[in-house]
Amino acid sequence: MKDNNCGYCMRGELLEQFGIYICDLSVSSLILFKEQSHPGRCIVAYKDHVSEIVNISDEERNAFFADVNKAAKAIHAAFNPDKVNYGAYGDTGCHLHIHLVPKYKDGFEWGGVFEMNPKKKFLTEQEYQDMIAKIKANL
Repeated sequence: MKDNNCGYCMRGELLEQFGIYICDLSVSSLILFKEQSHPGRCIVAYKDHVSEIVNISDEERNAFFADVNKAAKAIHAAFNPDKVNYGAYGDTGCHLHIHLVPKYKDGFEWGGVFEMNPKKKFLTEQEYQDMIAKIKANL
């Protein structure tokens, strides 16, 4: 099930407004969040356009959280954050996804809730590709 107005479903220009597709995992896609105030920030988006975790089977939920875990391990290995914050929102997008936000003790927003999109730090295309390569090397 796909939604033609959803960046997670359609990718392309809709996704490129905020993220860069990295790869598919078992039941989801891994996306690099373009705004990188938190180096290594990614999104794990479920493969289908469903709004809630309760809309998928127990088996699919377990596989989704295994994907989140796999992505978090790759972020830890690639960027060595002190903590990864996990956020599941979607009030308007209504596509099941989780933000993985690496936090660093001496870094931006340590000790507080992360902003959804602070719009403070964007990278060059080469810097994004280097970051994606580090993540993929640790998946």
